[in-house]
Amino acid sequence: MSITIETPRSPRNRKQAKLEKYGWLYMRASGVVLLILIFGHLIANLFVGEGIRAIDFGFVGGKWASPFWQVWDGLMLWLALIHGTNGMRTLVNDYAEREWVRKTLVVTLWSVCAVLILLGTLVITTFDPCPANSLPELLPSFCATK
Repeated sequence: MSITIETPRSPRNRKQAKLEKYGWLYMRASGVVLLILIFGHLIANLFVGEGIRAIDFGFVGGKWASPFWQVWDGLMLWLALIHGTNGMRTLVNDYAEREWVRKTLVVTLWSVCAVLILLGTLVITTFDPCPANSLPELLPSFCATK
């Protein structure tokens, strides 16, 4: 009994081969950076201070008041979404047999990724738990009322 391994599909041209190489390198580099970011995030949120009981609206508001945590969480968001989308793109390239299906799925993946990155970045950078000129009864208890 012999086992035959199919020849993998090769990239369609040199430009695509170069893109595949950079995609492969990105996955390795972003994976290492994501490990650091995720474990830092978990340690800061779950082990420092009161742990998981402290995570509420005020905790997130206080955390995102610092540019350090905005950059940390923003970088984690960007890297994770691009890493995941690139992984899904690889699966689509491996299993989609029709070219139009593959292209449609890849365009959809990257479009959803771009929208999620945009929305997530807007939330992280514009989040204000105590907006000016709000009614005091609508503000969280930790906001200073005037």
